[in-house]
Amino acid sequence: MSTLSPVNRRRFLALAGLSTVAAGCGTALGGGPPGKGGTRTLRYQGWAGQVTPAELAQDLGHLKDVKLEWVGNTISGPQDIQSAATGQTDFGGAFNGAVVKLAANGAPVKAVISYYGSDEQAYSGYYVRADSPIRSARDLIGKKVGMNTLGAHSQAMLDIYLQRSGISAADAGKVEALVVPPVNTEQSLRRRQIDVAVLSGLLRDKALAGGGLRPLFTDHRLLGSFSAGTYVMTRRFVQQNPDTVRTFVTGVGRALDWARTTPRPQVIARMTDIVRRRGRNEDLDALRYWKSYGVAAPGGRIAGKELQLWIDWLAERGDIDRGRVSLDELYTNDFNAPAPVSPAASGR
Repeated sequence: MSTLSPVNRRRFLALAGLSTVAAGCGTALGGGPPGKGGTRTLRYQGWAGQVTPAELAQDLGHLKDVKLEWVGNTISGPQDIQSAATGQTDFGGAFNGAVVKLAANGAPVKAVISYYGSDEQAYSGYYVRADSPIRSARDLIGKKVGMNTLGAHSQAMLDIYLQRSGISAADAGKVEALVVPPVNTEQSLRRRQIDVAVLSGLLRDKALAGGGLRPLFTDHRLLGSFSAGTYVMTRRFVQQNPDTVRTFVTGVGRALDWARTTPRPQVIARMTDIVRRRGRNEDLDALRYWKSYGVAAPGGRIAGKELQLWIDWLAERGDIDRGRVSLDELYTNDFNAPAPVSPAASGR
């Protein structure tokens, strides 16, 4: 997730490391002892200079008596969910492909709510220079596409774009996906070191403000609005702390809805105040560019198709054994209580 750039998007680290941690996840307990009441404190990792949906939910009062305990920051979604899977934290978030791969490698995790995605405001775009001859998917054959990591969201969207455009697997294999650090992607494109740049969030907005670029496609144009990442907990933690999980998930869902329906300047002002008050010596500048969490469904409810897409893509690549992932076991909306409907909204 990223409140700054939804597919900056967790600054994806390579997925390969997920299989290593999964081996040690079978006995992960999560925080707090089992019991009738369970824990009411949730340990988590934050993101420097950003306000996560969970942090926003706490500040809005939607978590009620459930408290968040910050244990440090992360720069990686896969690392964040590894920490949750091994019991170092009680929840973590990552893009859905990382969640699927972690589960396929034996980690007993369950996705409980979506927390970032792609919409008209929060999306990843595939940009070319204004004078580029690239106008269609077929024009990408033999060209270089720069992205922040391989085997994750950006490469999956590229593959889907090529496939839906009728490009054969053999020709698609001639499109070269390259790793380019996000802060260097725009300049690599302008200097003609790559032919296409994947840009999102703050880096996208700054690049477009400089002119001379045009979109080939975006993930939002390709798939419409969709949620791209989920918060996960271990199945054991969920079983031992159902009331806490329900309060947390419902509260985060209401915070997502608040951010969606509240004027953007007001949301940014609230986020800025949160970051200032927590006193972690963070740069506030990036918050000015926040536009949306991008979550598709009200309350952050998870759509099975958003996880199934990754099961299919990773299995086709040979990255996972399809038989080791059960969609029904991978996620739940059972703890996501619907928001109360006002008389005006219900027509009464």
